[in-house]
Amino acid sequence: MAFTHDQILSDLKNKKYYPVYVLSGEEPYFIDSISDYIEENVLTPMEKDFNQTVVYGSDTDIQTLVSNAKRFPMMADYQVIIVREAQEIKNIEDLVSYLEKPLKSTILVICYKYKKLDGRKSLAKLVDKTGVLFECKKMYDDKLPGWISSHLQTLGYKIEPKASALIADHVGSDVSRIVQEIKKLVINVKTGTTITDDHVEQNIGISKEYNVFELQKALGEKNIYRSNLIAYNLSSNPKENPLVMIVPILFGFFAKLLVFHQLKDKSRESVAKALKVNPFFVQDYLRAASNYPNTKLVKVISLFREYDLKAKGVDSSNVDDADLLKELVYKILH
Repeated sequence: MAFTHDQILSDLKNKKYYPVYVLSGEEPYFIDSISDYIEENVLTPMEKDFNQTVVYGSDTDIQTLVSNAKRFPMMADYQVIIVREAQEIKNIEDLVSYLEKPLKSTILVICYKYKKLDGRKSLAKLVDKTGVLFECKKMYDDKLPGWISSHLQTLGYKIEPKASALIADHVGSDVSRIVQEIKKLVINVKTGTTITDDHVEQNIGISKEYNVFELQKALGEKNIYRSNLIAYNLSSNPKENPLVMIVPILFGFFAKLLVFHQLKDKSRESVAKALKVNPFFVQDYLRAASNYPNTKLVKVISLFREYDLKAKGVDSSNVDDADLLKELVYKILH
């Protein structure tokens, strides 16, 4: 059975426990979120003293793990064993011997980060049969705004599409860091509020006027003054706005614009689905399409390839990020 992050947490909150959890995959935030909840909430503080063990894969082996898992809890209904960095355990498939008949009073949590178990082998099949087999895939950039919105909903907030895009563009695909920024955001905002870009600016410190998202929009509109103004402000703080982070975001917008030109159905819903963007942003592509025909787009996309290399030090040893960004913006607009 395939489990989602939210479903696992919901079961845990309802005290529905499984004898084994294998939490694997490329996105460590979701693994930590589940294992931390188990560590903090399944047992009472008094029960934890005798019944909760946290070990690391590099410091244990299967024989020791199985021996511990077969113990019965003391003055509690369950014992909890959490194995962090379990990908470091040698011969993890040998855990099959225990999982063929696991103790119902033991909750064994295997945190198998940055990898996944081979689904063709016995261990994964047994975990899927007797417990929770969870794989968290890397969160791609186009999925981040939607995830930010759904995460805030669980906290009792709504968020405007522009504000969620602003957070995603600024923070990037590090989900753990996004969560930390959201904590900073909501600490001073009343539950039930709809988060706007003003809230983001005031509580996270991301400028709602001078950011990559606004530069993208200004370039799409071919607003020369605003594009250069934003580029100047971004380049004045190169540590927070490195060119190697700006170029991929701009490339993503113009690459989608190239796809937009090929669409037969240019209705709002159809464009949003094809480009995998919130319908709120379709208007940006409609405006930009009239300013950038296919022939111009091909040249712009080749510029991104060129300046991505320059940002990484290829053929630009004496030019800093600030000048490169201004130069790129000029060439896109003219």
